[in-house]
Amino acid sequence: MYVLGINGSPREGGNCDLLLDRALDGARSKGARIEKIVLNRLKFVACQECANMPDDGSCIVDDDMQKVFEKIKMADAVILASPIFFGSLSAQTKMMIDRFQCLWRAKYILKNKGIEYKKKKGIFVCVEASNRDDFFQNARSIVKNLFATINTDYSSELFCSGVDNKASINTHPDWLSRAYELGVGIVS
Repeated sequence: MYVLGINGSPREGGNCDLLLDRALDGARSKGARIEKIVLNRLKFVACQECANMPDDGSCIVDDDMQKVFEKIKMADAVILASPIFFGSLSAQTKMMIDRFQCLWRAKYILKNKGIEYKKKKGIFVCVEASNRDDFFQNARSIVKNLFATINTDYSSELFCSGVDNKASINTHPDWLSRAYELGVGIVS
């Protein structure tokens, strides 16, 4: 089984990154092949809503997102981690999601049946400094739309509030343990 982790945080070694690593460790413990993408390391632009986009769901912009599209297509499970910024996902995460506009259009507007991604499981891990449940709900709704577009069951989530300082998630072993168990569960 191939489990793809996507870190949408700009802060490597931060709370999302640590939780994602724990989830991937859990998946690896059950024999999964894992890979992690750090969006902030990639060179890609936001969706350009190209007038000449193809009807097959592919994106014509040639940048690092092409690798992300391929890895998500191949994955048996996806674990997406993002912090909350201004009540929603990080810019890096939202930029990646918006780049699936071509696929969304082909799937839902053009009703193109030949482009479906293989069925997979998905986990959403999210961290915020405040204690605003509505921020998590907003982020969840966007991730659920992405997962539906890429044929991914929204299997589980882990929302951690009141966590701000870099690596302060380490003072919450219960959440780190929960992330590990989610990784184990996505392989089962």
